[in-house]
Amino acid sequence: MRKHLTIAFTGLVLLFGASTFLNACNTVEGAGKDVTATGHEISQEAKEHK
Repeated sequence: MRKHLTIAFTGLVLLFGASTFLNACNTVEGAGKDVTATGHEISQEAKEHK
């Protein structure tokens, strides 16, 4: 009985860790896209005002 609980608990911890890691990847990717878009906008404004 105790072995099954240990295995279940370990599985839950791994699942939680994996989901946190994957969410962090999506967040960083989204932030990178936002920064890139902002950089393009600044470049366009700079070209227009030369």
